[in-house]
Amino acid sequence: MEIINSAPMIEAIGLSKFYRDFAAIRDVSFSIPAGQVVAFLGPNGAGKSTTMKILTGYLAPSAGTARIAGLDVAGDRIRAAERLGYLPENGPLYPEMTPLALLRFFGYARGLTGARLNARIGEVIHRCALESVIEKSIRKLSKGYRQRVGMAQVLLHEPDVLIMDEPTGGLDPNQIREMRRTIRELAGDALGARTILLSTHILQEVDAVADRVILIDRGRIVFDGLPREMRGEHATLDEAFQALTEGGGACEPAGT
Repeated sequence: MEIINSAPMIEAIGLSKFYRDFAAIRDVSFSIPAGQVVAFLGPNGAGKSTTMKILTGYLAPSAGTARIAGLDVAGDRIRAAERLGYLPENGPLYPEMTPLALLRFFGYARGLTGARLNARIGEVIHRCALESVIEKSIRKLSKGYRQRVGMAQVLLHEPDVLIMDEPTGGLDPNQIREMRRTIRELAGDALGARTILLSTHILQEVDAVADRVILIDRGRIVFDGLPREMRGEHATLDEAFQALTEGGGACEPAGT
């Protein structure tokens, strides 16, 4: 896709995270301009979740700097969070609530009220196709609908940057197509194109949604470029992935 504004919206500058003698990630650096969709790939335990948690402010780095829309995540966390939407794998949803109640709750938490809140709720319900379940208990919803509710909550405050951890994990083929279409629509929205970093184990996601690939293995970046450049002379992205990560990643502590 054409990138109109090349200003960095996501920046990792020399990020490292140590657990005593174990390095979950070491000297991770990359910069993502406005409007770009980047697939963040790597074997299990390679450092993807650690990097994403640092970028979103959920985890402090041992060294380095994370910036969202030019704002230092550690030093200016509140303002950075205003520009960011984070959809973690198995994101927190309150099962006793309805999607409508959940959106109102998070809207108030984000400082939205009155007509502005109602307008935003209506917009995300429509974008995420939640009309048929908006008054149902979240505990009764399918995995696909719960993922849509999570996406609606992430979009509620109109963030410029979206960071998603396995957004299509556990979805059926139809739901995966819906989620991919939503991601491309968000990135290509002329009224407010988002910058998107998404972690995935599904290499088909790369061809379906990504402008660029960043591949991490054993805590270090081993590739950063276009999907066709990653594929190179290999027949498939799977073969390229295997060649670039031969031997697999080191195990990380739980949750990294």
